[in-house]
Amino acid sequence: METKLLAIGQTSVRFAGGAMRFAGYASAFGGVDAYGDTIDPKAYDKTIKAKGRDRPVRMRWNHWGPVIGKWLHLSTDSKGLLVEGELTPGHSIAQDVYASLKHGAVDGLSIGFRPKKIEMLEGGGRLLKEIELVEISVVEEPADLGAKIGDVKSLLDEAGTLKEIEAVLRDAARFSKSDACALVSRIRTLVRGEHEAEQVRAAELRRMFQQFA
Repeated sequence: METKLLAIGQTSVRFAGGAMRFAGYASAFGGVDAYGDTIDPKAYDKTIKAKGRDRPVRMRWNHWGPVIGKWLHLSTDSKGLLVEGELTPGHSIAQDVYASLKHGAVDGLSIGFRPKKIEMLEGGGRLLKEIELVEISVVEEPADLGAKIGDVKSLLDEAGTLKEIEAVLRDAARFSKSDACALVSRIRTLVRGEHEAEQVRAAELRRMFQQFA
């Protein structure tokens, strides 16, 4: 699962009628975001139609935290993915989240998603043409750096390719796109160098073996 943060300044969060309800944009269309991605305006169409009572999009706290409420409405317009949600009354964390939202003390909303259809763009960016929504979180920057490092380590353990490692560095560790690309490029160079060294050693061993054969 990948994540993508939209800062509070871009979400236009407003407090809807009813207890602990709020609405805003969880994802924006157009342009290239901080992750180097562009989201197609139709990217969410299938996932919104598919997500009903049996497969709801969860509302979480910081992606790895508890479910703190439910999303009542998801739709798209020319600006992005518009959501309206209700935090769970009596839930201690949900009440804290509501207070933080009203105070403007959290960073924003963030989607947890799986890219289903991707088109690679010139310069290394991606056009996300179809997205499967898994959850939408209210997020903050964790105060406990150790916990953050633990989350990143866990995600890195699950990453199977250098591209996935780059995504973890950008999304979870909050590397800039250029820093993440530079680090992955360095890893690729080191891995290639080790592979070439192993090939040289193997060739030398073969030659030595042939001499004594």
